[in-house]
Amino acid sequence: MEKKGLIGIQLSTIRSVIEKNGIYETMKRCHELGYRCIEISQIPMTPENVAEFKRAQKDFGIKVAAINTGITPMRPGMACLQNDYDKILNDLHELDCNMLRMGMGPIAQMATKEGMIRFCEETNQYVDKLKKDGIDYYYHNHSVEFQKVDGKYILDHIKDSTNMGFELDIHWIHAGGEDPIRIINRYAGRIRLLHLKDYRIVVNGDDFDFGKSMQLGKKLKELGIEVKMVSPMYGAIQFAEVGEGTLPIKECIDAGLAGGSEYFLIEQDSTYDRDPLDSLKISRDNLINMGYGDWF
Repeated sequence: MEKKGLIGIQLSTIRSVIEKNGIYETMKRCHELGYRCIEISQIPMTPENVAEFKRAQKDFGIKVAAINTGITPMRPGMACLQNDYDKILNDLHELDCNMLRMGMGPIAQMATKEGMIRFCEETNQYVDKLKKDGIDYYYHNHSVEFQKVDGKYILDHIKDSTNMGFELDIHWIHAGGEDPIRIINRYAGRIRLLHLKDYRIVVNGDDFDFGKSMQLGKKLKELGIEVKMVSPMYGAIQFAEVGEGTLPIKECIDAGLAGGSEYFLIEQDSTYDRDPLDSLKISRDNLINMGYGDWF
């Protein structure tokens, strides 16, 4: 049998739809689009919301690939392993899920060698504790993890000094100045989750004016704001529907599958003026055209 993965949705993409229509109705609409897999992030895991996810699982066959949580709260009031371990474990069991993912680590701490060592030591304690409870813990990268600390990427420090797995995000790898395929291959065996997010350049002719940008730089300097450069290309980079940007999506998916990824989750941090569900339809159609129709 040919090996294949499962394509799903990172729910931060449709958070606004969930806030408007509720979890159950939104999951129904995702099911109608052909999606059967989700990753839960930026949705409060209240008892009521957990119950709605469970109801959607039963009625629409929705698989929960992973749930988001950090060791400490990213923002005040957010659930975290340090404060809510038993509750998080219970949510995972309720939703038949065996993966947690950390959306981002404490980058300010990790930007120093001492802070990185401390982060890795603290993280490993929870990775090992979760493993004993049947749960794997995964780290999701942004571009900032490609800063070097003591001559090595932050992301590589995490790989080499913890037992975490990785949820690699191809857009943010590219934004960090690296080749997504090269990084995916290098992290093979540590990946069960891959984020599919394309990278698009959009230039508005009225805004792309080098002269105006130089005038802005001069004005900022007059106001006492020191700037090295004001680029006319700021704002040109966008998050794109899968297949609508410049990334080699098929090659990234194939490298991810070869490296052990099971779940391929579409995430689009902003869909700009487009309905997020319409964006998901575009991504779905493009992936089907690439030959991944039986991965939904």
